[in-house]
Amino acid sequence: MRRLDLRISGPVDRQGFTPGLSNSNERAFGREIRRVLPRAAVDVSAALAAVTPLVGDVRERGYAAAREATERFDGVAVDEPRVPTEALRRSLEDLDPAVRAALEESIRRARLVHAEQRRTTVEVQVVPGGSVTEKWIPVDRVGLYVPGGLAVYPSSVVMNVVPAQEAGVPSLVVCSPPQREFGGLPHPAILAACALLGVDEVYAVGGAQAIALLAYGDSGSESNAPIDPVDVITGPGNIYVAAAKRLLRGVVGIDAEAGPTEIAVLADGTADPAHVAADLISQAEHDPIAASVLVTDSVALADAVDVEIARQVSLTKHVERVTTALSGHQSAVVLVEDLEQGLAVVNAYAAEHLEVITADARTVAERVRSAGCVFVGADSPVSLGDYCAGSNHVLPTGCTARHSSGLSVQSFLKGVHLVEYSHQALADVAAHVIALADAEDLPAHGAAVKVRVGS
Repeated sequence: MRRLDLRISGPVDRQGFTPGLSNSNERAFGREIRRVLPRAAVDVSAALAAVTPLVGDVRERGYAAAREATERFDGVAVDEPRVPTEALRRSLEDLDPAVRAALEESIRRARLVHAEQRRTTVEVQVVPGGSVTEKWIPVDRVGLYVPGGLAVYPSSVVMNVVPAQEAGVPSLVVCSPPQREFGGLPHPAILAACALLGVDEVYAVGGAQAIALLAYGDSGSESNAPIDPVDVITGPGNIYVAAAKRLLRGVVGIDAEAGPTEIAVLADGTADPAHVAADLISQAEHDPIAASVLVTDSVALADAVDVEIARQVSLTKHVERVTTALSGHQSAVVLVEDLEQGLAVVNAYAAEHLEVITADARTVAERVRSAGCVFVGADSPVSLGDYCAGSNHVLPTGCTARHSSGLSVQSFLKGVHLVEYSHQALADVAAHVIALADAEDLPAHGAAVKVRVGS
């Protein structure tokens, strides 16, 4: 992995960062650091040109347009997109018992965590006779997208479905790309996960056409049953899925435009280089443009991690994919002066996954302000969070963790205020309402109060 030296006393970085900037001015440091830190170059706007006509076609012609796109892009002709109940049942019956047990444990732990995220109704008595109640109401119907590209993700079924179910969403639908080797159905492991979770509305549609179909629905035809549109779409996908989400934001709610996955590891000299190398490799395994970043104040650790990466990559299955990701411009070892500067770097980077492997890791982790999920200490690797920590692995990427959260029960809830005032409570505040209405030159607003309580 290439080196990026940000130490205050170190040389000027070749990419243009000038060391010597005071860590006390962290906002200015953050602006500088975001310019030079490694990140995958993904231009979702460029994909919009390809996606826009496809989305428009699905809006006009429904599943007929999606079917043509599926045949064109996936090489599979799917006349009836809904997966038969029998196929879901059979996939679960045929699932490897060890995988079934792992999925069941993943579901159990995810339910424990997400059940505690439920919000309760809160009523505030503002004045005698005047109250505001905040209710949290689940959306009516959600579409959950599960990708099927370089890898198969039954775990993503768990991470999308469990929070929606815990939120109380009454109608769930899953879309996943059809696989030629499985007769035009999604991967059996994905179908088995749906069956385990009691989701029986599953469609063999992937890519941007799936996002458009979820948003607009389909009125049905002789060959396929109607598909009702959804209110919210969640789940990761490729750049075309992200572009379709961007295009349809507002037509439906979306969780995020998921970009390439990323890991940052903040480590000091106490970290085991074998652990750090394994975790960087595990994230690089996802995609050739996955980002793996080590931030450390220890040159000795950085050197040892390089040695471990060379050793471990040769033992892994996806050597070419991992090597491409680790040698890409989006991955690097970032050398910092100390953990203070390291914290400033990782807060500016705002990684999807951040591991903190330092002495007193919990104290350091508590100071992290921007990350999708923080993994604390030597025995909390990202792969634990991917499957069985109980946390959610659908997380913000591409620095969006500065302002966005991972998927949760809240992603499927609407906060609605109930405002209830008595006649006297309205009369008591009428003068203030009228004064503000007049100040904004909206006299009809004031008149709506005057007609009730007089002038």
